[in-house]
Amino acid sequence: MRSLLLLALLIAAPQKRDQTLLHLIDRETQIANLLTAGKLAYDAGDYAAAAARWDALLKIEGLPADVERAVKPLASEAHAHAGSAQLPKDEGPKELPKPQPVTVNGSVSGGGSVGPGGAVITLRRADGWTPKPSPSNKPLLEKDKRFVPHVLAVPTGSQVDFKNEDEIFHNVFSLSPAAKFDTGLHKGGSSAAVKFDKAGVVELLCNIHSTMLGYLVVVDSPWYAVADGSGAFQIKGVPPGEYEATIWHESASAPQKRKVTVADGSQLSFNVAGDKRRDPFPPDKYGKPRQQQLGY
Repeated sequence: MRSLLLLALLIAAPQKRDQTLLHLIDRETQIANLLTAGKLAYDAGDYAAAAARWDALLKIEGLPADVERAVKPLASEAHAHAGSAQLPKDEGPKELPKPQPVTVNGSVSGGGSVGPGGAVITLRRADGWTPKPSPSNKPLLEKDKRFVPHVLAVPTGSQVDFKNEDEIFHNVFSLSPAAKFDTGLHKGGSSAAVKFDKAGVVELLCNIHSTMLGYLVVVDSPWYAVADGSGAFQIKGVPPGEYEATIWHESASAPQKRKVTVADGSQLSFNVAGDKRRDPFPPDKYGKPRQQQLGY
């Protein structure tokens, strides 16, 4: 089509033909220059320059339709690239600062005749993922024919060293589903290590002294605490958010579960039941009931 137009101009009147031909050559040259300059700038990553060249090209009067169709999407792409490239780094989308972990303080009441002490409070995220806790090594003493502390909480994967500080033999064992183990007889001054991989409550007994009773609570969260004798507890490093709190106490027949909100200055309070009856005939390590041993 363009070659036919040039041929028609060549056979037109000389003066008019020359003026029209020069105008056409100038326009074609301008189109070619702008088209090429835009492509070179785009390939070099100078999107602003490419957009400027192609914008100027699209403003040329009588621009062939095929050129306009080809250039319009290229100009739009160049503008899009130029806009994102020109955004200052510090003006782009910014992540909101993460809330700093807080210390949760609280208290437990109830617990029947035992009192609230020894309640184990565990927090798990209700609005996200609860990270796996880091295991630890903890001692648990057998002293004066008692387990000290009476209640110990440890994360999953932890090792507990049962240390005999009496001058007599002990034989610590448990028949609890969370951990069935038997340290065997160990004399005063010796210890026996046991690893606990499963979350749950482990009832501790001695096969020689039926009055000995203790509890090991294995937790699957990094956020937990054991209440002191008055029922007070503190959990450090807790990210603000929504949580499910689980409160276990030896005098309650079932753990208590409750949704709580953790924020800066949080104060939590729980009341535990005292409805669990202690077995007067604790089993031996074979699971058979036994009478309280007089003199021991």
